[in-house]
Amino acid sequence: MSPHFGASALAPFRVRGYRIQWPADVLTSCAFEMETLILGWYVLAETGSVLLLSLFGALLFIGTLVAPMLGVVGDRIGQRNLLAAMRALYTVLAMALLVIAWAGALNPLIVFVIAGLMGLARPSDIGVRAALVTQIVPADHLMSALGISRATSDLARVMGALTGASLFAGFGIAAAYIVVVTFYATGLLLIIAMGNSEAPRSAAATAVDVARPSHWRDLREGLALVWSSPPLLAGVWLAVLVNATAYPLSGPLLPYVAREIYAIDQTGLGYLAASFAAGALAGSVAVSLRGGMLVARVMILSALVWYACLLFFAQMVTLLGGAVLLTVVGFAQSFCMVTLAVVLMRLADARFRGRVMGVRMLAIYGLPVGLLLSGVLIDHIGFRATATLYAMLGLACTLMLAAYWRADLWRAHTPANAQ
Repeated sequence: MSPHFGASALAPFRVRGYRIQWPADVLTSCAFEMETLILGWYVLAETGSVLLLSLFGALLFIGTLVAPMLGVVGDRIGQRNLLAAMRALYTVLAMALLVIAWAGALNPLIVFVIAGLMGLARPSDIGVRAALVTQIVPADHLMSALGISRATSDLARVMGALTGASLFAGFGIAAAYIVVVTFYATGLLLIIAMGNSEAPRSAAATAVDVARPSHWRDLREGLALVWSSPPLLAGVWLAVLVNATAYPLSGPLLPYVAREIYAIDQTGLGYLAASFAAGALAGSVAVSLRGGMLVARVMILSALVWYACLLFFAQMVTLLGGAVLLTVVGFAQSFCMVTLAVVLMRLADARFRGRVMGVRMLAIYGLPVGLLLSGVLIDHIGFRATATLYAMLGLACTLMLAAYWRADLWRAHTPANAQ
């Protein structure tokens, strides 16, 4: 690897706003992972119900219904201001849970309420991050910037999985939440410290905003743009598919897999989650350093590999085998998600990027739907049969999507594959 190549890969750090946003995103991602594991294990241990565990996971994504409107709000008030408001909400809710846990008054109902409130904003966080990165980083470094952001987010998830599980197992939920609150609060302060790092808007763009009558019109424009652009529409449908059938198996359901399939404790759960995140980290680093890709084609191929690995994961009966498969799953999903974000950001006009990412975040609604359905299916046919069904359905739908939009996603000279 040439020195020039390495310098190019790290070029986004020359931008002051990106240098500050990066650690803020790392801390927030770490806190997300800690919360998900700690509260997921708590709900499963207190209730013994996989259906309630799936409900908890679904509540964390309830905000997908308002994600497009948050994209519109970000376009109007600035992505940095929106991100600061969202992270202030995380901090306040985590502090509330810490106080309740410290007082010994925590119960599953309170966890569900806080998860629902947190879930109003959490699904939009990654989209708002990407929109902000797109605004503060030059276009020729966008692929590297998004790849680095994804890589550091995955590194934070490894740290969060191991730290959260260890603290919870060793010291209890209240002690673990002191760290969660600290991470959220520090991430919020860093975002505030960014100041106005977004690119200045033109007079014409400002005039358009003044003349625009409503947020709903903004949202309709974003939806219309996605609907009228085949590669954007294909990307959004792929996002719906993987959220409904892939992410439930390697994310919110892991406490059930750890406890009921592998018969391990919170520390073992941390290893499983860290395996997935480590694979995702390796994939993010690889995609950020890899230039000259046919982005849309790689997006489709990595989705197929993702589902094939999930199919094998469903058959694993040992912790080691499951951890190895989750590592490969994480690697493939990083390639898929980073290239998907690049396709959406490259093809969307600058003033519509927030709205397009809002529509992209709406696709996350597939996750709570798929998660709740998986909870019902696991109760009736078991985890392995449910995971096998989801993986095979994902493979079939991805192949159909690639065949239907082959002219826009597969051919080398289409805009979606521009290098």
